[in-house]
Amino acid sequence: MSASESRFVVIMALVANVGIAAIKFVAAAISGSAAMLAEGFHSVADSGNQVFLLRGTRASRFRPSVRYPFGRGKEIYFWSFLVAVVLFVGGGVVAFMEGLNRLRHPHPHEGGIAFNLVVLGVAAFFEIVVAFRVALREFNRRRGTRGLVRAVREEKDPTLLVVLFEDSVAVLGLVVAAVGLLLAHWTGDLYWDAVASMVIGVLLAVTAWILAVETKGLLVGESAGREVRAALRAAALAVPEVETVDRLLTMHLGPDEILVNMDLVVDSGLSEAEGEAVVRRVEEQIARRVPTATRVFIELGSGG
Repeated sequence: MSASESRFVVIMALVANVGIAAIKFVAAAISGSAAMLAEGFHSVADSGNQVFLLRGTRASRFRPSVRYPFGRGKEIYFWSFLVAVVLFVGGGVVAFMEGLNRLRHPHPHEGGIAFNLVVLGVAAFFEIVVAFRVALREFNRRRGTRGLVRAVREEKDPTLLVVLFEDSVAVLGLVVAAVGLLLAHWTGDLYWDAVASMVIGVLLAVTAWILAVETKGLLVGESAGREVRAALRAAALAVPEVETVDRLLTMHLGPDEILVNMDLVVDSGLSEAEGEAVVRRVEEQIARRVPTATRVFIELGSGG
């Protein structure tokens, strides 16, 4: 997903979530539903998260400076980690505690159930059409033939992961809220509405934990994926004078920026000028095969 595409998806999701949150809170105030209130907090948390992502996306495009010689691409990882924190505290904990409070002190619902279900239906429509479908299509394109777990672990664009996971759990949360409301209406027992709120809280907390774990690796300094590392080795070995790749170190400086440190074993007897020519040709091969390798450092050593 390009930077412009990521920004567009996040902005659309922000606009949708702000409107959806307002409608959910109105519905919760009218009906007194804990599940609907939990969904309102969920949408507020999502809205705040999208603001964080917009900030991170913008800051990550700042040019390198004396203070940040490699640029600020990693800032998107910091703000994505904050998304996980907000989703856990502002969504998961609040929703769970609200459900627990309603379980201990039930309040009778006011108004009909139809309005709440209409609100949930409208929210589901916007969640699926505005962001989830776009994120899922892009994720499946990038995943290729890889398994789901491996694709998630190797994905380096936190914006894509956040939108995908947030909207997945949002759709699932809407289903849980609807089921809780219907069961409470059919049985006359408000226990189901409170339980639905608690389940939504648990879903948000688990999602936040997954996002935090995945983002932490990128924030600390995760290497490029196996396919990228293989392409870097192939690029170096495409130059005839290169015998082997002795050491290859990579680190993501951002979703589309990779730092590469490569030690190469070349033919013995090469002059200094010939060695420099080899480095240039290797850099050209890397630029052609792995354009995301924006910082490349190569050291040469002679073979036996």
